[in-house]
Amino acid sequence: MAAALVPELIVSDIEVSTRFYLDVLGFAVRYERPEERFVYLEREGAELMLEQSTGRRFVDGALEQPYGRGMNLQIAVTDAVALYERVQASGASVLLPLEERWYRRDAELLGVRQFVVRDPDGYLLRFAEDFATKPA
Repeated sequence: MAAALVPELIVSDIEVSTRFYLDVLGFAVRYERPEERFVYLEREGAELMLEQSTGRRFVDGALEQPYGRGMNLQIAVTDAVALYERVQASGASVLLPLEERWYRRDAELLGVRQFVVRDPDGYLLRFAEDFATKPA
């Protein structure tokens, strides 16, 4: 069964995007439909779909790079530092370098290690690792 919310990202080149998500970001293929240029990916419980248009489109306007303007997808990871090193080694475009940030959640502060990387089409992916909590 799929997660309650699974983003589907329209991509310009399914092979390029799939290789990026697998080789750089550590996702795995859950299943794919090559004839539809579609792949369903998973990483540590995070799920997303990639699709290169074959005619039927779920786009409500001009699709221009960078795709996904105005949003980023936060993806929980268990080791943000190791993933960040892998992303840097790949030469991928990093928008926000690895940082530690404290966010208030009601009466406590949540410590998060995070960074933001652009995928080949410009979608922003924020990988985040919770590392501590303390009173606000």
